[in-house]
Amino acid sequence: MRLFCTHFSIEMIAAYSPEARGRSERAFGTHQGRLPLELAAAGITDMGAANRYLREVYMPAFNAEFACPAQEEGSAFVPWIGGDLGDILCEQHERTVGHDNCVRFEKLILQIPADRHRCHYVKAKVRVHRYADGNLAIFHGPRKLADYNREGKMLTHNLKLAA
Repeated sequence: MRLFCTHFSIEMIAAYSPEARGRSERAFGTHQGRLPLELAAAGITDMGAANRYLREVYMPAFNAEFACPAQEEGSAFVPWIGGDLGDILCEQHERTVGHDNCVRFEKLILQIPADRHRCHYVKAKVRVHRYADGNLAIFHGPRKLADYNREGKMLTHNLKLAA
């Protein structure tokens, strides 16, 4: 989470004050006390029906009662103009390249291909990215070295050797 926030220049402001914790605990207590009674009164006994009730009845009623209008019109969101979000919004694991120019990741051995920038990456710190589809990639700094499928087979070799 810290890497994600740093990458997007998001400052985390934690609510460590007793007052903030108390407000959160009271809100949770309200839902935990009120919701089972409402589900029972509506005759709901299975998860699917409970989720529909939450979505269609409970949350709209709760929001209608407690929602406040924004102090200013418009949106505070700004468009993302950086790189590929897929390379940011994924699991990222730091590894050290072994003496065989391979990275061990879980039970896989990922061979780093030769490229024009370095003869090898032995002892270099790299990042292994695991994407939502299970595929992997190895990065050295901002440079993607290669892509792999979930079984560790190289899909693409991103840096070509100098001719």
